[in-house]
Amino acid sequence: MNDPIITCQNLNHRYAKKQVLNNIDFTLHAGEPIGLVGPNGAGKTTLFNILCGYLHPSSGNVSLFGHKPGSTKLIGKVSALPQDAQLDPSFSIGAQLSLYARLQGFSTKAAVHEVHRVLEAVDLKQEFNNKPSTLSHGMGKRVAIAQSFIGKPSLVFLDEPTAGLDPVNTRTIRSIISEQTADTTFIISSHDLNELGRLCQQVLMLEKGHMRTTMLDASDSTKASQFITLQLETYSVTEVINTLQQLTGVIAINSPQRNEYIIEYSELKEPKLDAKLLMLLAEKNWSYRQFSRGKTLEEQLFF
Repeated sequence: MNDPIITCQNLNHRYAKKQVLNNIDFTLHAGEPIGLVGPNGAGKTTLFNILCGYLHPSSGNVSLFGHKPGSTKLIGKVSALPQDAQLDPSFSIGAQLSLYARLQGFSTKAAVHEVHRVLEAVDLKQEFNNKPSTLSHGMGKRVAIAQSFIGKPSLVFLDEPTAGLDPVNTRTIRSIISEQTADTTFIISSHDLNELGRLCQQVLMLEKGHMRTTMLDASDSTKASQFITLQLETYSVTEVINTLQQLTGVIAINSPQRNEYIIEYSELKEPKLDAKLLMLLAEKNWSYRQFSRGKTLEEQLFF
């Protein structure tokens, strides 16, 4: 395995008498996007600020690519996008992003070329000469994300990148992040568990200053039990559960909310339960809204 991109050891932080982070330990490697979740006040913003070098921890050790957060050796290698980041409305988008590129060491000509590249990555190259005030909220968020791509950083922190966006822009930003994951590792803080569940394979969960990590891998055959999450149209809950329980390999069925069923089963007893389940749905003429391997992120984290 490659060297870690982030290492935190016995990380603590407190404001006056309030302990915000409590002995945080984790190691992250380059790869798929990593989620950071937790209730308000859990310490997510404090952790982001420490990792970005904006805040010094009360105690403990933190390193990014082997360097202290904020080190000049991380310029161009690490980037961050705060939740409410906005450009100056008085200057064009191209001029402002070019300035940020020059601050990273680009020449004037190279900076303009780099800005065209990052705007094209978010499908907004045509907005180079326009001012931020001409953009919709979703487009403004995409321009802010483009700013974080300047210099092709290896690690990007995104704080609530889809907050307040409509479904179309949310999907666009999810696609943009997915397209960049070959070269960049994203750490994404968000309250949108549905989006994180689609993007991430690993999630860091902060609660009252303590952390636990969850690997999201529905195909892990080493686990004793596997899960299928099924959302149906409205049918009799009793009939659905009784029918599903007759399938070979089914261990238990949980219905956490209306029309949703989480099926726990033994893959050793029935390795093709997903196919047989689809055949059963067709036989019963039951329509489904969602059929997926594993549990939802919400179920994995909180239940």
